[in-house]
Amino acid sequence: MAKNPWKCWHEVVTIRDDLKSGELALHMFAADLHEVLMQSGKRPIYEDPDNFFALTFPTYNLRQLVRDVVLRVAGENDKAVRQLELTYGGGKTHTLITLRHMVADPDNLPNLPAVDEFKQAIGKAPPKARVAGLCFDKLDVDTGMDARSPDGSVKRLVYPWSILAYQLAGDEGLRALNAGKGTDERETAPAENVLTDLLELPVKEGLGVLILIDEVLMYVREKVASDSKWKDRMVNFFQYLTQAATKVDRCCIVASLLASDPSKSDVFGRQLQSDLYDIFQRQREEAVEPVVKSDVAEVLRRRFFTPESVKNPDAFRPHVQAALKGIFDIDEQTKKQGSDAEERFLKSFPFHPDLTEVFYAKWTQLDGFQRTRGVLRTFALAIREAANWDQSPLIGPAAFLTAPGKEGLSEALRELVTVADTEEHEGKKQAWAGIIEGEVGRARDIQDDSIGLRSREIEQAIIATFFHSQPIGQTARSRDLEVLIGPNRPDKIELEKGLKRWSQVSFWLDDQHTGVSDTEMPGTWRLGNRPNLTQMHNVAAGMVGDELVRARLLDEIGKVKSLTSGASAAGVRVHMLPAKPRDIEDDGQFHYGVLGPSAASDSGKPSPEAKRFLDETTTSEKPRVYRNAVILLAPSKDGLEV
Repeated sequence: MAKNPWKCWHEVVTIRDDLKSGELALHMFAADLHEVLMQSGKRPIYEDPDNFFALTFPTYNLRQLVRDVVLRVAGENDKAVRQLELTYGGGKTHTLITLRHMVADPDNLPNLPAVDEFKQAIGKAPPKARVAGLCFDKLDVDTGMDARSPDGSVKRLVYPWSILAYQLAGDEGLRALNAGKGTDERETAPAENVLTDLLELPVKEGLGVLILIDEVLMYVREKVASDSKWKDRMVNFFQYLTQAATKVDRCCIVASLLASDPSKSDVFGRQLQSDLYDIFQRQREEAVEPVVKSDVAEVLRRRFFTPESVKNPDAFRPHVQAALKGIFDIDEQTKKQGSDAEERFLKSFPFHPDLTEVFYAKWTQLDGFQRTRGVLRTFALAIREAANWDQSPLIGPAAFLTAPGKEGLSEALRELVTVADTEEHEGKKQAWAGIIEGEVGRARDIQDDSIGLRSREIEQAIIATFFHSQPIGQTARSRDLEVLIGPNRPDKIELEKGLKRWSQVSFWLDDQHTGVSDTEMPGTWRLGNRPNLTQMHNVAAGMVGDELVRARLLDEIGKVKSLTSGASAAGVRVHMLPAKPRDIEDDGQFHYGVLGPSAASDSGKPSPEAKRFLDETTTSEKPRVYRNAVILLAPSKDGLEV
């Protein structure tokens, strides 16, 4: 096979050893604030600032948030309460951990580019702060959770305010909740003045106070469901806490209220969420989305590839130009964009920007697609496998296929299929694995018959259409598919022929979008949630066995009077569909036989079955005497085939 006129993406950037070898377990992509606060040693990639900041991309919004929070704990602004929006690719919990590391031990921050960018945004050295975290996904409604005091002691506590107090000031903090009367937990929410006194304790030691709140809805929903009085109790606690934070000059609260578990966001959960939002909105500054669409590629680059291989984006330009050559050849619109297209692809390299776009614009609407770990895990799985065989210049739909010659779905695609399977449409769920496997099989047949599709283009089109078809009802334009497939430089005519052929043989492309003539290519594509007409016809045909066809033909032949009317009028003895040669007597009289499908013959070449009626009476040992007195009408093989 001729060598490709481009470098494969995995020859340009270097995958991190721990990801490539599998040593970096995929659950590590789920950041855990509680483990960082406890310094348990379970996830050094997050707990150790050196490891953490080596993988962190300081997006513009994240730098602005860090600046505002750090200046607040330094007593230099009024932004006491900040709320995080649920984000794509960057992670709200990752943001909370960033804030913790910046102020927990600022004198020992690592000398890394990411840290330098944060410091430049702040404009001064970060002050030291006492950090407390309310990680509600770890707080059991009955048994509570472990909390770590400033001196490193660990205590099991049940109520959120107790956990907060112990992290800020140990037993002294617990006493502050009880007016100095011991360290027992109180069941009721402490009022604003009590919490203000608590928050002042670290300040008296010359420290700022940073309170990080994560996964609030997970706990509140469960607690209120078990005891309705906890709704007012939790609402009061957050109202008092946010009010107290505004009264303490060096205190800042950063909160994420949403639950990662979609099941918590039912009608009841959304009502609770609305109540909590109302509280935070009274005191908070504008909400923050730390990672926006334009940041996604850089977040992924730093997470998956070695710093050395991605430190100079300008070095990617010739590889981007090589990828765009294929797209320019098949898509005039991208070609007209010229340098703008080049800059867009350069910012996204090695990822195809349209691929990250479809996840950002569509998949984040799926409840089951965890916006942080979803994109990270998905691409981690794809990159790990595809680096062994993918010859594409960009990470595109091909990276989600299995290795050439391998059946089934890749790990990355299986993960996405699992997410898509949870979605309901018209009360039904999909079974995407079988749908995609069947479509890929048809795509391979099309590719085998083509001379210009060498990079599994129709298989890629199936993956791209599946991505674009989520949530159910979404569609892709033909151009969407062609631009995603284009970097591998397919022959334009062969690609269009292949796509047309797929639209004709597919079982699951929606009929609404594929109902065009044989000479046209569909304008839009969607893998649907019901079989199309092609599949229904195929299934129906498969149910029609040979015996059923034979019975129908025999019945229809028997009804055609014109086959025998002439012979009957001439006084010839007629035999309609005789079963055996002995059914036509050997008596010297004229006999006319109409034979069934088993005696089908070519013109001038009677079949062995037809010859038996001419030559035999009962068996080959008893030949017919009056052979010339028999005339036979047999079906033609060509006609029978039709």
